[in-house]
Amino acid sequence: MKIKIFIVFILFLFLMPMLVGNNYCLAEARDSEDYELTGETPDAARTVTLDNPLGGINTAQDLIGQIVNAILGVVGSLALLMFVYGGLTWMTAAGNEEKIKKGKGILMWATIGLVVIFTSYAVLNFIIGILQGS
Repeated sequence: MKIKIFIVFILFLFLMPMLVGNNYCLAEARDSEDYELTGETPDAARTVTLDNPLGGINTAQDLIGQIVNAILGVVGSLALLMFVYGGLTWMTAAGNEEKIKKGKGILMWATIGLVVIFTSYAVLNFIIGILQGS
């Protein structure tokens, strides 16, 4: 139960700036000396736009897509490690039927895991594409 609350809190923490909108990118000039140095009128120097710290991520769909891609990359790397571990277990079994069975089981579940990873990537890529309207 505590881990679920923690995950919801972390998601809320990271997704809250997107809910606020782009109004947080504006800052007001406060010193009248700034106007004299630049020669601009106070209205023109009142707001300053800041660069987007997320780079090319402009929408919630882009951010979720980047997070999903990162998670799937990590999970894919773990599946590769499981393939290596299962293969080594099977190769070093030296005729021990129990270790051979364990190695084959690890390889089978790693294969099923890769199928799930690729399927989830395809489904999420499709859903995010629909949400973006492309």
